Amino acid sequence: MASNLSFDIVSDFDHQEMVNAVDQAMREIRTRYDLKDTKTEMDLGEDLLTITTDSDFTLQSIHMVLQTKAVKRGLSLKIFDYGSVESSSGNRVRQEIKLQRGIDKELGKKLSKIIRDEFKKVQAALQGDLVRVSAKSKDDLQLVMQRLRQEDLPVELQFVNYR
Repeated sequence: MASNLSFDIVSDFDHQEMVNAVDQAMREIRTRYDLKDTKTEMDLGEDLLTITTDSDFTLQSIHMVLQTKAVKRGLSLKIFDYGSVESSSGNRVRQEIKLQRGIDKELGKKLSKIIRDEFKKVQAALQGDLVRVSAKSKDDLQLVMQRLRQEDLPVELQFVNYR
């Protein structure tokens, strides 16, 4: 068996599941007694979620509702990068939440270093916003996956293109 086996390490989320989580959260906000008169708006873009509501207190409640719905839809809470709370027109507050996607260069270097230091028979290469890991043995690749799952990272990792 002379060929190398490989997989890619990525950080991504299912956008349709995010759309569903925001939709479910808005439904609950419209029907919950303490939130229904807040005139809350959630605008979901490709990589940005904007929340506009009455006060900081209701914003915290909306975060809890959104996080609950996201977890139920199988999304990690690590994709939410909360921005600062800003004052908006009419005594309202606004917050932008960036939805994290991809592995940045620093994290890619950290993952490559962990793999290089602990697994001598495995190669890791940074390719844009993913890390390609290759080795001659499936067992080595599975050990790398187990090791990286134990690491406490600021993003959620997925292992794709296993071949």
